[in-house]
Amino acid sequence: MQRGFKVVAAKANDGLHIPQRQTKQAAGYDFEAAEDFTLPSIWKGNFIKALWKIHQQKQLTTDEITNGDQSLKPYLVPTGIKAYMQPNEVLLLVNRSSGPLKRRLVLPNGIGVIDADYYDNPANEGEIFVQLINYGLTDYHIKKGERIAQGIFVPYLTADDEETPQADREGGFGSTQK
Repeated sequence: MQRGFKVVAAKANDGLHIPQRQTKQAAGYDFEAAEDFTLPSIWKGNFIKALWKIHQQKQLTTDEITNGDQSLKPYLVPTGIKAYMQPNEVLLLVNRSSGPLKRRLVLPNGIGVIDADYYDNPANEGEIFVQLINYGLTDYHIKKGERIAQGIFVPYLTADDEETPQADREGGFGSTQK
């Protein structure tokens, strides 16, 4: 087995689909939502109040900044899927072309990176979550089975003079951030 997908054990009986390519020449495997999920519009929260004060050149309080930032925080939509691959490969999660165009949903980081050692990690078995924000004017209701992102396996290169890291993955999503 070189690369592919499996359903995580906790969702083995949920009727989830393994990501699929839709055409012969497609590079991306479509990921589906593992459950119904509502993505609130960023415009409903305190972000717009903070933006208005900034526009008026008024100083924001710490609470206004915190509340405004909370409105812009992405949501993690579960897929129930994990991906295995070779040590010199990575799975890139990218927007589906219809996400921003038809639904106003985007990956705020542009591309999600799923490393080979994320698979079967002890924190969450390597379940892939799609980080999304809804910049549309209304909440968006994702239905279980709706395609929300695509994944592309690619090889990567390392620098010649790199000192190979010795650390092992200790957690799940965002576990290596400091």
